[in-house]
Amino acid sequence: MEKGIKNTIVVSVAEGDTARVLRSGTLDVWGTPAMAALIEETAWKSVAPYLNEGQSTVGSKLDICHLSPSPVGMNVRCETVLVEIDGRRLSFKAEVYDEAGLVGTASHERFIIDSERFMAKAEGKMAAQ
Repeated sequence: MEKGIKNTIVVSVAEGDTARVLRSGTLDVWGTPAMAALIEETAWKSVAPYLNEGQSTVGSKLDICHLSPSPVGMNVRCETVLVEIDGRRLSFKAEVYDEAGLVGTASHERFIIDSERFMAKAEGKMAAQ
């Protein structure tokens, strides 16, 4: 895996993606939680082909600037680029556009993990209760 890996995903804003439905606001525009999910999806899918069997990545940090509203029915496009690799930590930059222009920017970190060990740790929390 090397710096510079890019990915792009385009989606159409649906009713279920609105701030009102996602409970992040009261308006029927693309909600910031939907933008966050698209950024994470675009990033993890960009590096998935480079991981070893049994590995995955998990999001650990996301800093978003949501700059402009996008209405239901408009297409939005997320572009990510892997800008830094520090051991298991992967850092991405993201830009999100709708058909009228830039609607958001973000920096995002993910960690490469062993899927089995990670899930065992998560499930161990239930056993500890």
